Amino acid sequence: MFKLLKNLNRKDWLLAFCCLILVVSQVYFDLKMPDYMSQITRLVQTEGSKMSDILINGAYMLACALASFVLMSIAGYFAATVSSNFSMRTRKKLFDKVESLDTAEVKQFSTSSLITRTTNDITQIQMVVAMGLQLMIKAPVTAVWAVLKILGKGWQWSLATAIGVVILLTVIAILSSIVVPKFKIIQKLIDRLNGETRENLTGIRVVRAFNAEKYQEEKFQNTNSKLTKQLIFNQKMFSIMQPTMNMVMHTLTLSIYFIGAILISNSVFADKLTIFSNMVVFSSYSMHVIMSFLMLAMIFMMLPRAQVSADRINEVLNTKVTIKDGDKTQGKEIGTVEFRDVSFKYPDADEYLLRNISFKANKGDIIAFIGSTGSGKSTLINLIPRFYDATEGEVLVDGINVKEYKLEALYNKLGYIPQKAVLFSGTVTSNVSYGDNGKEGTTQEQVKEAIRVAQATEFVEKMDDGYNEYIAQGGTNVSGGQKQRLAIARAIARNPEIYIFDDSFSALDYKTDAKLRKELKEYTKDATCLIVAQRIGTIMNADKIVVLDEGRVAGIGTHKELLKTCEVYEQIALSQLSKEELENG
Repeated sequence: MFKLLKNLNRKDWLLAFCCLILVVSQVYFDLKMPDYMSQITRLVQTEGSKMSDILINGAYMLACALASFVLMSIAGYFAATVSSNFSMRTRKKLFDKVESLDTAEVKQFSTSSLITRTTNDITQIQMVVAMGLQLMIKAPVTAVWAVLKILGKGWQWSLATAIGVVILLTVIAILSSIVVPKFKIIQKLIDRLNGETRENLTGIRVVRAFNAEKYQEEKFQNTNSKLTKQLIFNQKMFSIMQPTMNMVMHTLTLSIYFIGAILISNSVFADKLTIFSNMVVFSSYSMHVIMSFLMLAMIFMMLPRAQVSADRINEVLNTKVTIKDGDKTQGKEIGTVEFRDVSFKYPDADEYLLRNISFKANKGDIIAFIGSTGSGKSTLINLIPRFYDATEGEVLVDGINVKEYKLEALYNKLGYIPQKAVLFSGTVTSNVSYGDNGKEGTTQEQVKEAIRVAQATEFVEKMDDGYNEYIAQGGTNVSGGQKQRLAIARAIARNPEIYIFDDSFSALDYKTDAKLRKELKEYTKDATCLIVAQRIGTIMNADKIVVLDEGRVAGIGTHKELLKTCEVYEQIALSQLSKEELENG
């Protein structure tokens, strides 16, 4: 956890130091009050004492209490400021780190786990920092200072206090050994609970369509019950602390007064007042000692859970980024994509998914990829934007290996439309103009033109607020076809050198598909288009079609060439269209 404290800046460390000074000053005033109490006790028991002296000492006690309150309030404000700043910076650092990870690295952690680590785990550490700046400073200072003040006032009382502390620490140690291992289980259960909640909300339509509400409820309740039982178990263990503390405190108070009564009864008259005064002071200081250890116990009970959270955060922050920035921003050519004997396998796989893939797309070419499900089409084009890096061979964009590019420069060359259209919460315009592509911004005219080319104008202008219509997170308030068209418009608005369509027309009807491809061909005539598709009708007019079969190239050529030379392509084509339609296509 101490590694994360690097997220505190100089101002935070200054506030933390001020917090230290304030807490120490507060302890001074807290421990000064028993001295005045002792003085009042002496004055009350001494004949001829003036009421004014008693009131003056009482006023000093009140002043000490007020000073302690003010200092505690200021220290609490500083501690809250430091912990909030720490939380903010750690959360940002974690968010930035997740954004820098590639697809394989993100898969090491579930989405729900990353959400928990960014929220709940950081909150756990924030609480410890906020309390630690007060209690972790106050407890040891109070304990040491109070012990120093009571030394020499009676070994019998010191022994009783020591026994009380040992009992308290023993109980804390036993509870910690039982409860601490459970914290890791709790955080994992929170991950699962978040995952199941997210899954249920994402798939709410499917859940309702299949009347699976009861199944989802039982699934959620199972995890929720496990988490609840674990939390209840921990709270039951912690609940032992309060009665134990009360028992120790009250027993210690009785012991001090019992020992004091014996000492007073066995002493000469002259010493009785001194012993009584010491007994009152010792009783107060001993409570401070016990409370100090109790405060430390509270922190030590929180620390293990915070440490588990810190380990989980550091696990993400320490993940090595395999997709590293290059240093080049410009290529030797414009709008070209080339695969040179590329093979690929996932980091945790034994078998290659792609083997010896080679082809080149020149500026203005339309290159299509087709093959059976699982043949590696999407994986192949995902090597271009470096969602993964090729295991063997080279992937070149504009004549330069993609590994040599600065990622920002590489992405600025690409217009990517994923297989599953993703929209963000905001307006139609904000979604289409998403990202800056290295420019100052996308104008409203460019947005409208991109929407027109993507065949989305009709439904966008029918919306209540038109281009300013609100789009829910994930695009849940528009249809699948509308989502795809807006995702295509987003890529068009970037005006990139290279378009990558990863099965981006699957949700469109044939009429809209045909109109969109016609407009797209005209609009992107100077750009390179790479299209992954399942429909023969979508790709039959491509300049070149790459046929994949079990990760290998089964054929490359035009539609008519492949019908004659590639059996795999012919089988796919005949399964969708008649022979006459194919020949006339």
